[in-house]
Amino acid sequence: MNGRTVLGALALIVLGLLTWELRWVLLVLFGAVVLAVALDVPITLLRRLLPLNRPTALIVVLVVLVLVGGLLGQLLLPELLEQVNQLTALLPALAERLSSLARQVTWMPDLERQLMQLGTWDRLQPLGSQLLGFAGGAASTTIQLLLMALLAILLALDPRSHQKVVVAMTPDFWRPQMRSLLTECRQALGGWLAGMTLSAVSVFLLTWAGLALLGVPLGLLSALVCGLLTFVPTIGPTAATLLPLAVALLVSPGKMVQVLVLRLVLQNAEAFLLTPMLLRRTVNLLPTVALTAQLCLGALLGLPGVLLALPLVVVLQVFCEEVVVKEVMDRWA
Repeated sequence: MNGRTVLGALALIVLGLLTWELRWVLLVLFGAVVLAVALDVPITLLRRLLPLNRPTALIVVLVVLVLVGGLLGQLLLPELLEQVNQLTALLPALAERLSSLARQVTWMPDLERQLMQLGTWDRLQPLGSQLLGFAGGAASTTIQLLLMALLAILLALDPRSHQKVVVAMTPDFWRPQMRSLLTECRQALGGWLAGMTLSAVSVFLLTWAGLALLGVPLGLLSALVCGLLTFVPTIGPTAATLLPLAVALLVSPGKMVQVLVLRLVLQNAEAFLLTPMLLRRTVNLLPTVALTAQLCLGALLGLPGVLLALPLVVVLQVFCEEVVVKEVMDRWA
């Protein structure tokens, strides 16, 4: 082993340690890139339709997003807040219903006794410190989201200059491939975001309509949760089903079965029909790859890692196809 090999190995170790120490900065940066691509999709479409420069198109897109968000908030926010208050009022009844069901099962421990044990002062003191830590984490997350939004606007304002910086850091003989790779990553990520947004909106509207037809309370809140968690495939839709099931349980067990059937139909339609149709021209992720990425990044980075796992896998899949497969494996004699 010569000195150059040792130096290269040490450089890789230092780079890995530096990456781990700066993981939250890199996470915010990648989230900003995802938001910038999400902004770039309507900006590109608007510039194709109208003779606008990029700053003007960005301002128009931001103004439209604010107006649409304000209009939807004015229409839906009062009912949504009312349903949140109703959910808070229904939680004791739901706990009592689950406790009564648990008492009917002989092999299940007494749920009420366990809840009473959790209410002792010795158990509540650590809970208070955890709540303080949660409040501090929420404040830090808010700052990170604001920085992410600011970086996304700056990236969307002048993406070519940032692309030139990345290309300039690449060896001269591989710069054409790097330009092509960045373009393909942007197209794949933009197509994935557009497809998942349409899929989430469809799930939200269909779930809201289905719950309204079934007469299940808190339909808007449940549908909103189901729509948002569509961006977290495999884990999200399953977790989102728990809220409408719990609310339907307060009505009747039969109503809970109806809601379960509704969610199973919508989940399978979204997973096997709607999403593949919307993403057929961009990228198609295997469920095993998506779930593994979510579990790995969730264990390393928590909830932000779970949320950004799928966009990162989209980019890594394009990178592997264009670099690892075409440039290494296909040329390996």
